[in-house]
Order: sequence, then C-alpha cells, then structure tokens
Amino acid sequence: MKRTLMVGLSAVLLSSSLIPTLADAKSNEHHSNKAIKHIEFLSMDAPKTIDQMVKTYTDAKVKITYKNGKTEVKALDYNQLFLSQDKIVDNKGQKIAAGTPIDVNGDPIIDRSVPDKPEAFVSDAPDSNSLLEVHGKKYLVSHFEYDSIDNAGNSVRGLPASMTLTEVTQDKKTGKLAVKKSSKIDFKNVNGLWTPCNGSTTPWGTHLGSEEYEPDARAFEADSNSSAYKEVAAFAERYFGDASKANPYFYGYTPEISVDRKGQSSVVKHYSTGRFSHEMMQVLPDQKTAIFGDDGNNTMMFMYVADKKKDFSKGTLYAAKFNQTKATEGGAGKLEWIKLGHSSDAAVKKIIDNGTTFSDIFETATEPTPGFTAVKTAASKNVEYLKVKPGMEKAAAFLESRRYGATLGATSEFNKMEGITVNEKDKKAYIALSYVSGSTEKQAGAVQDDIQFEKRESGVTYELDLGRAKKIDSSYVPTRMKALVIGEDLAKPDAYGNTANPNLVANPDNLAYSAASNTLFIGEDSSLHTNNFVWAYDLKTKKLSRILSVPVGAEATGLRSLDRVGGYSYLLSNYQHPGEGLDGKQITAVDPKELEQAMQDGIGIQKTGGVGYLSGLPTGNTKSYSHHH
Repeated sequence: MKRTLMVGLSAVLLSSSLIPTLADAKSNEHHSNKAIKHIEFLSMDAPKTIDQMVKTYTDAKVKITYKNGKTEVKALDYNQLFLSQDKIVDNKGQKIAAGTPIDVNGDPIIDRSVPDKPEAFVSDAPDSNSLLEVHGKKYLVSHFEYDSIDNAGNSVRGLPASMTLTEVTQDKKTGKLAVKKSSKIDFKNVNGLWTPCNGSTTPWGTHLGSEEYEPDARAFEADSNSSAYKEVAAFAERYFGDASKANPYFYGYTPEISVDRKGQSSVVKHYSTGRFSHEMMQVLPDQKTAIFGDDGNNTMMFMYVADKKKDFSKGTLYAAKFNQTKATEGGAGKLEWIKLGHSSDAAVKKIIDNGTTFSDIFETATEPTPGFTAVKTAASKNVEYLKVKPGMEKAAAFLESRRYGATLGATSEFNKMEGITVNEKDKKAYIALSYVSGSTEKQAGAVQDDIQFEKRESGVTYELDLGRAKKIDSSYVPTRMKALVIGEDLAKPDAYGNTANPNLVANPDNLAYSAASNTLFIGEDSSLHTNNFVWAYDLKTKKLSRILSVPVGAEATGLRSLDRVGGYSYLLSNYQHPGEGLDGKQITAVDPKELEQAMQDGIGIQKTGGVGYLSGLPTGNTKSYSHHH
C-alpha cells in the first residue's frame, strides 16, 4: 500500500482502538479511595492467527485485590497515538510525517533513490518516549531511530535521525490521550542527532536521549573506504549539505531535551558522560549518579557521578570491572569501578572543536609491544594495541571511553547491553543483556576473559544491587549483578518459527519499573520470537505475564511506566520496523506467504512504526500498596 493511503488507515486504527468506557472511569473513581493490596497481571496468549500476528493488541487483564478483600478484574487496552508516517508535524507552514528527519536548516531530508519520485525520508523506527508535564500541558518526546530502507528498496546508512515533540491532551473522563500538535526538535546547535535508541525521563522533567553505535574514529581517520567514513560523510552531506563537516567525535553522547512554558524544546549534549554506544542513561534516586547501557558486542558498563544534583554537565566517569561469581542460569558477578576522568561538557566540546583525531589521542602498534595494551572493544572487530599519548588522558576518557577503559582494565565483554530501570525503594536497578553469547562466553585466547557465562541467545535481565563503594561520592553505585529473568533457547523452530520459548522473555531490550504494582515491564527486541511481546514480571511472586503483542517482525520499543498522570496510569509502548526478517522464518502453523501479504496489505513492511500506550492500568492509593510487607 502506498504511504499516502496510510494516513486514513491510521485514523481508523486510532478511532477503533479500545478506550476505557465511562463505566470504567466511574469504577476508577469508586475504587480510588480504597487501598490496593495487590495488583496481578493476567497473561494473554501468544497470537495464533494471521489476523492477530499482524496487529498490535492486548487480551491481557489486571486483577486488583483491595485491602477490604474485594477484587476486580479489568481489561487492558492498546491505544495508538500515531504512526511515524502520519502527517501531524507542523514544519515551516507544511504538515510533514512524524518520523521525518530534518537537516540543519529544519527542512525535511529527501530520499532521491527513485529519481523521478523524490520524497522525504520517513523513519519506520520510533523508539524512546518521555511524557513531560510543563505548566499544565503534556508533551511527548519521541525518538525516530533510523529508516531501514529507502524507496528503491536499498538499506539506508548515514541518515541523520530525529525526535518529535507532540503536545497531547488527556480526556478527564476516560484518560484517553490524543495528539494536539506536533513539531520537530532542532539539533543544529549540537551538529545533529545520531541513531537515538532508548532513553529516560529525569526526575526534574526533562528527557535524556541517546546516540547509539558511535562511529569508529580510528577507521574514519585511516580509511575513506571504511563504513565509518562513509556513514559520517553521508550524514554530514545530508545534514549540513557539506561532507567536509564530517567528524565522528560529534556523535556518541547523551542529549538532554527540555521543554519551556511556551512549549519550545531545546537541546544540550552531555559530552562529559562519555562517548560510546549510548543505549540509554538512567538517573538514580540521588539525582546525581547515572548508569548507562552500551549496546553492541564487546561493550562496557559505565557510571557517571555528577558534581551537582540535576546537572549532568560536569562530573566523573567510571567503567566497571566485572568479577564473575556464577556462570550458569544467566550468571552473576561483583562490580568494581575504575575512574576514567573528571570533566565538563564545555571542556570536552573544546577538545572536539579543536579538531582532535584518534591519532592525536593514541599511539598504535600492530602486534604485542612493550608499553602498549592489548584491547578488544566494540569500536573495532580486531584486537588493538594502544598507548595514550602524553597529556591526552582526558581526550581518551571522554572521546574514546571504551578503548581507554579497556587499557585501564575495565571489562569490555558485555553484549547488547540495553534497557535500564530503577526500583528506588529496594535500591535495585535492572539491566538487560539482550544476547548472552559471543563476548560474554568463555573465549579461548582472548586478551581479556572476565565474563564466562554459558551461552543463552535469548538473553537475560539482571538485577543490580546499589550501594556504596570506596572513593566514589555516591550511595547508588552498582556493586553486584545477578540474573533475574532468563530466556530459553529452542533446539529447533516451533510451528510459528520461534527459536526461543515463546512463553518466556527472549532478547529483553526496553525495561520499565512501576512502583505502584512492584512490576518490572520488559519489551523484546528479538529475531528468535516471530512476534515480539511486552511482559509484566511481578518482583514479589516472580510471575511472568504477556501483556502486549506487536506486529510480526517488529520490536517493542518506547517502554515507559507512568504511575499517575492526571489520575490515570499508562504504559507507553511503541513498535518499530514491522515485517522485518519474515523471509528467514520457518513457519508451518500459518501460511508464510499469506502472513507476508497480510502484513503488506496492513501497515506495510518496514514502512512505518507506531507510537502508543496501554491503558486500563489501576490507579489508586499507591502509598498503601503492600509489596514492601
């Protein structure tokens, strides 16, 4: 189906989405004064039919037990706010699609792959959401991570990414959210935005984004035929209209987005939080410590301690050394922290603006050499022999955080380290390793082998203990890490083409914690599950419930738990790149060709993604919830 036909369809999808009825709202009011004893999510089945496999839906319910002994079962509903191709954004007097990337002048970036049909790129990959409340108004910040394929069917590399700011209204009777108006967020003061993946909402009401898969500055400098050079040059050409402005050190940081009382957004990049594959940054309850996901193979766990609360423009960056205590059942270990350096955003930006290159920071050798350290990190697929040049320690710490951390002995063997969320009351954080394989396994002849977990392609969600550590000015330092929710790999595909158990989490990515229900929500990014799901994991009873299914081939993104917004609770949840990877699936339960056709006839294959939320979650006297007894 052509993109132009899709706007109408999305409006139909939106209007037909189930919304809480007035009766629901009244029962909400009726029970809002009763203290809730326990909240239990009642699982839905995995999709069985083609009709179910191609849509975003929930059949899950929630059972509320009140302290007076009464119980109530309510259905959850999925509500779609918009598709990335819906023309909701006001841009220079025109309406453009929500997922349109813009250049340094604020103009849509044009896909010219079909010469006689130039058309603006539209991302099919909405990711992180934050709902910000500013002076009584509600604003949704949404990431658009990339566009998978251009109009000619080629894969797209080096495309500037974008974020959209949408003012939403809330119906006081039903809690339903709706789009009021929308604009693109301008990144020209920070040289544009590179692959924004997951993100978080700060306790002070701003949005923390991310820049994932930072381009390799060594390959960029050494070889104009390298993918790093080609991608950064293509980005600069599309964004600035000038390939000579390409600089890999512009990208790989945490942008913070603020919205003022007039609804205007502004951006800063936190260069002092280090440069690596920023999956996301999670601020901890002291509002000055943060931990990070570093996505990819041979990655590292980082922590930042700001000098002042609520201000991440200046502070100290640390990297973790992992000391394994268990290899099986997902694994476990202790964490010690190595200081990389202290700096400010301004000081690091000055190093970048001076035109610093990789070869200004490091000397390299091609084989084991005295004075050089052998490292293997996500930046390069090869073992590297590195030595920091005199006086370049600060540049190394903040522009080459992972390589520098590895030279100091930090562990660079994590794999696909993704979502993070925090449970303040229990002083725990949760972090997802989407795949526990490759660099996390025992490796013969490796330059470093701190992590030797048994292989689990379906991944693990870990619990981190937060506490104190010597010489670190924080009481929220991750000290231990142990497996909490584990997947199960299958020896051969089931009838739906799943190669991991469909009744357990596979490849956890987005995580969100709700204090109201003491629940850890887990969103999947899995090619091992034919349909990806969002799960609710009860931290007290250890019960796992499937609460949302997204279209075949899509991943579930943008997960954010909102315990109380205007008297209602929501779970924000998006999906991206629907229909991806259908070719390789061994499906016998339904006709694979019919499935592909149904996907094509619906919202299309890798054409658009959806931004939405689950409603029907209980709101009540959250202070009385009994999970701490």
